[in-house]
Amino acid sequence: MRTTATAHPTIPGRPYRAARLAGRSLAYSAALVPVAVFALVAAPLGRSAAAVARWRALRTWLLRLPSTAEPGRRPGTIAVLGHAALSLLVGAVALLPIGVEVLMVLRGVLYGVVEPGPYDSSWGGPTRGGAWLAHFLIGLPLAAAGLVALIGIAAVHQRLTGRLHGERSPFWLLPTVLLMAVAGALLFIAWTHQI
Repeated sequence: MRTTATAHPTIPGRPYRAARLAGRSLAYSAALVPVAVFALVAAPLGRSAAAVARWRALRTWLLRLPSTAEPGRRPGTIAVLGHAALSLLVGAVALLPIGVEVLMVLRGVLYGVVEPGPYDSSWGGPTRGGAWLAHFLIGLPLAAAGLVALIGIAAVHQRLTGRLHGERSPFWLLPTVLLMAVAGALLFIAWTHQI
């Protein structure tokens, strides 16, 4: 008798791993600004090691990446301040896709609750159900794009954090961070002019 191989129910599949990665990247990206502000305050007060420990905890605990810190390596105050400034830029950029995710919940999933109507000129109107469904379906690809952006932002930042632990960074890392900051600022300015 021939048997077919089936996936073990306790082994997570690709969609499950992708969802976990997206969730971890969302949490990691949301923590960038507060941890960067902490580092900007702590480093000049002689607490650079505490700031580096927080970056390491984010990297190993949230993203589940192995610690690559060289034993005995202690980045200086200037290195920690520079990393904190770059992290603040990356964290500010991450606020844009995080905002997309929040808007998807408020204006997609909960559209019929937060928008009292009338729905005559709404997408999917004139009924409440049609407008709700249209906003939800339009929000799905935007939410997916936001999650992909957060995965990319977390990946870039974890490479940046590797520099604090003595890893060599690729030549494209700093220009990418600066390009992300410029693109994020332009997108935010365009969005504020649109509303």
